Amino acid sequence: MNNAQDGRCILWRRGHVMSVVAATMAALVVAPSPVSGQENAAGALLKFKTALVNADPALGDWNPSTEPCTGNTGNWAGVLCYNGYVWGLQLDSMHLQGQIDVDALSVLQSLRTLSLTDNSFQGPMPDWRKVPTLTSLYLSDNQFSGQIPDDAFSGIDSLKKVYLSDNKFSGPIPSSLASPRMVELGLDNNQFSGGIPPFSAGNIRVFNVSGNKLKGPIPPSLRKLDPSSFKGNSALCEGPSCEPPPDMEPNIHPLALTKDVPSSRRGLSPATIAIIIISGLLALILILLLLLLCLRWSLDDDVETPRMVMMRSEMVSPYSERRSPMTLGASPQQQATKLSFVRDNRHKFDLQDLMRASAEVLGSGSFGASYKAVLVDGEALVVKRFKQMTNLTKDDFHDHMKRLGRLKHPNLLPLVAYLYRKEEKLLVFDFVTNNSLGKHLHDDGKRPEEWPKPLNWLCRLKAIKGTVRGLAYLHAELPALDAPHGHLKSSNVLLDNNYNALLMDYTLSPVVNPAQVSQALVAYKCPEYALSGRMSRKSDVWCLGILILETLTGKAVDKQLGQGRQYGAELARWVKGIVEEANAKGAVGVFDKDMEVSAEAETEMEKLLQIGIRCCQEELDKRLDLAEAVKRIEQLQE
Repeated sequence: MNNAQDGRCILWRRGHVMSVVAATMAALVVAPSPVSGQENAAGALLKFKTALVNADPALGDWNPSTEPCTGNTGNWAGVLCYNGYVWGLQLDSMHLQGQIDVDALSVLQSLRTLSLTDNSFQGPMPDWRKVPTLTSLYLSDNQFSGQIPDDAFSGIDSLKKVYLSDNKFSGPIPSSLASPRMVELGLDNNQFSGGIPPFSAGNIRVFNVSGNKLKGPIPPSLRKLDPSSFKGNSALCEGPSCEPPPDMEPNIHPLALTKDVPSSRRGLSPATIAIIIISGLLALILILLLLLLCLRWSLDDDVETPRMVMMRSEMVSPYSERRSPMTLGASPQQQATKLSFVRDNRHKFDLQDLMRASAEVLGSGSFGASYKAVLVDGEALVVKRFKQMTNLTKDDFHDHMKRLGRLKHPNLLPLVAYLYRKEEKLLVFDFVTNNSLGKHLHDDGKRPEEWPKPLNWLCRLKAIKGTVRGLAYLHAELPALDAPHGHLKSSNVLLDNNYNALLMDYTLSPVVNPAQVSQALVAYKCPEYALSGRMSRKSDVWCLGILILETLTGKAVDKQLGQGRQYGAELARWVKGIVEEANAKGAVGVFDKDMEVSAEAETEMEKLLQIGIRCCQEELDKRLDLAEAVKRIEQLQE
């Protein structure tokens, strides 16, 4: 785009953001494929429906006049299909009650996933052993209650994901859940009691038993998981013999008791009392020394602003918070608080400069909080905290950061520096003043007054072209990764002052803990991951298609990215809603009305819409390759 075209890339006034389309999950290309056994599937689903209360109007299109599946397309609400078979039911938030007829579901021999989240089902756990084909079961946010039989999940050999959160289950956690095949397990906010079964953590990516009444030791295989997975269980502890005292207060942190707690409760020996007194005196002396150091620092340096204090308390670890910044540089932890720069020609600063900078909280994302820090010399930076990178060794983390430092492209936001600490990592980037594509598309009434509004067609096309160029570069430079970006979404596409796209939060999957990868990274919300738990290089293409449709329609997609569900199903029905609307109204009918484009521009917009749809095909062999997508997008005229 030349300078004249850059000048035309301005923003016009817009109204309210259009609402998110809710439609049924299905493939985008209808390929009729009659399959034997569909009559049995329809009959089984209708039998299942008759046992439900409040099934209509949510399931009003469940009727014998149509088949539930045509190829990969679900013709009935909430029915997920593959090759003409029913492989899943996603009946979330439909106000359903009544009985769950597992006998009817047992007829569906291809049923793999069942999601009844956020309904009003009550009573005991249904007998899922009658549906042995299940791989995923989502029952969170209901009113199920009672004790689950210990063998409730025995014989379901392919079961990998179970979510029973926010119900009223009680009694012990069934040991049949502790299968080596289990990948994700959510049992939080129930009334489970007793101990935690001996889970094998080899494949566990998500595990949460917080908010229950569990007691006893945490199995060694689970102790490396995030401590928040166990919070709210007052009698849990870490050691193999750490039985809690009977008078332990219920609000003690689940990990507060450690292996140092004596097994005998008959009182403290004189030697132990002496050690406690001496330790107390030493602690008092240490506190006095720290107070003197803080006083000296406050006299020698400028007074901190409240925002500086906030930045320090958020960025420094609990141990470092008890020291003044002056002592950090001279302490034995010096190497743990030293910033590492990825380029030699970069202007250097240190952690103390960040601590003393004016700080502003930008927000919280999938990984943690982000801050804007303005140094004394006026340089503006963004500091991002990551607490989901604790499984990686120091050497492996350094190697990956150096790899990111070698990436150079005009459409990538370059990494400036990073800080390695075992419990958290800090990544530092340059601050981009024009915010993200997502902020411009969905201002929600919070757009700064100085922003023109809204983004016109030229700006949006320019952002998409810059995005695919940066994405193509990552795919060329990182051929070994399944999804070289892995986290492509509108909030991770920044816009500079000329509305050039700058991709951020790219190539994080190699360093994020496996337990958080599938929940945090957008590429894991593609259909192939929901179906098989596998990624491909076309997973980034799926994310690109979602981004294109969001950019053209102005329809927000963030609400479809919730955690702990079959993400591919949620996003695919969002896509299908746009396709159905385009078929009903014509392509122009789905475009963001505030773009106010010419007839010539509408032709190019229709071409981009079709590219976005082709990028969102659920079947990989029908989805565009990235190279083909780039070629077609580059041919679009401004």
